[in-house]
Amino acid sequence: MSMEIKQHLKLTQQLVMTPQLQQAIKLLQLSRVELVDMVRDELLENPILEDSVEVSAEQAKPGSDEGQAVEAGREAETERIGETETLVAQVADDKLGSTAEVKPDTRSDEAVADFDWDTYLETQSNAAPMPSFRPNSDEMPSLEATLTRGTSLFDHLEWQLQLTRGFSKEEEAVALLIVGNLTPDGYLDTPLEDLAEDASVSVEFAEKVLLHVQEFDPPGVAARNLQECLLLQARHLGADDDLVIGIITKHLHNLEKRNYAAIAKDLNQPLEEVYEATKVVLGFDPKPGRAYTDEEPNYITPDVHIQKVGDKYFVVANDDGLPKLKISDFYRVALAKGSKAREYIQERLRSAQWLIRSIQQRQRTIVRVTESILHFQREFFEKGSAYLKPLILRDVADDIGMHESTVSRVTTNKYVHTPQGIFELKYFFNSGITRSDGDDLASEAVKLKIKQIVAGEDPKRPHSDQKIVELLREQNIEIARRTVAKYREQLRIQPSSKRKQVF
Repeated sequence: MSMEIKQHLKLTQQLVMTPQLQQAIKLLQLSRVELVDMVRDELLENPILEDSVEVSAEQAKPGSDEGQAVEAGREAETERIGETETLVAQVADDKLGSTAEVKPDTRSDEAVADFDWDTYLETQSNAAPMPSFRPNSDEMPSLEATLTRGTSLFDHLEWQLQLTRGFSKEEEAVALLIVGNLTPDGYLDTPLEDLAEDASVSVEFAEKVLLHVQEFDPPGVAARNLQECLLLQARHLGADDDLVIGIITKHLHNLEKRNYAAIAKDLNQPLEEVYEATKVVLGFDPKPGRAYTDEEPNYITPDVHIQKVGDKYFVVANDDGLPKLKISDFYRVALAKGSKAREYIQERLRSAQWLIRSIQQRQRTIVRVTESILHFQREFFEKGSAYLKPLILRDVADDIGMHESTVSRVTTNKYVHTPQGIFELKYFFNSGITRSDGDDLASEAVKLKIKQIVAGEDPKRPHSDQKIVELLREQNIEIARRTVAKYREQLRIQPSSKRKQVF
């Protein structure tokens, strides 16, 4: 058998993902917080980039010298964009998520070599920053909300431990160990035997310290289960009569089902007495530690705003809070210092230009997707969630000429501020429920109707899931009982047996 080397020609197709295209796709799927963090990291790594300063209103006046410079910078910026178009591979909006082949621009290196970098840096330094939308200050959190710091449960209990007299150093060490192992709800889910072993003390000694910790505020803290938590609160409030103790120790399952008759029969107590004792138990806090937390609230900053002016709606990207990137003017001087410095600056400049371009393209894509959603869901913005229509990603993708995966990236972890409130862009995409009159209704609109039906029911005779199906059928909405149960669980609405109120 002979072996020889031969040459073969083979024609194949494959996806070419340039680094620039990968960066554009990555930026598109980042949330606003992730984008800000990424831009700040890039500002630290790339010396060419810097955060530009907003031009004041006085400087922007047409008659002033600064205003003329700004206007000249804008014209130069427009001209620069046209001249540097060949520096970057064309990342078309409708190709971000498609599987079509993307060919790199082989003319980029030649264009970079012939480009006038001195003129570019000089005009870029004079260019005005992109306009940003600044919402009403009433929508932002107050100054007090941004300066205060919550007290954690550990700090609250440690403060009480320091004020407690009579604790030995060994007891204080065990108490700190117990406090440090509490859950955010205030429960001790670590076995006491393990804590005693870690502290090198007996279980009896650790139990004695635990009883002291359980006397701290809030009542019920350091309990090992729900029953012990409720018993501690009953004793603290002086409501530890036999009937309340009996309900807590024996009939928590019946209390959950609101089976008061079974409780009265087992404890041999009148039903009215059981009602009164139940009111006391229901007044206890099953999670005593939740009032103390040091977690900062996470405020949602919308990526885009929909504003109504007259009878028209306008979609405006929210650039407030995002760094306004520009090319550093300092490197205009450094560009003339030798071939090595010039080569390095050109390399970092290409990276900076691609980042700025990708961020601008990301903003434009979000605006286009939001405008398409506005087109499909105009009745929602006019009248509210009850008029939300069924919508899928493909509908928006076909409307704006983008790939479906691109729309999916744009709508993930992106928020829009509308006249109806702040919503995630994913909120507007939902399946449809068939109506008897032929028009489909969005699943979110059906959930709203279920919520309204439950809110208007008689608390002593709550509607069952089947009854809700019948009420929806009267509104020409055909839906299965199991679908109603699923939507009810998503809305965190309890079943009718647990919603029933006897008193």
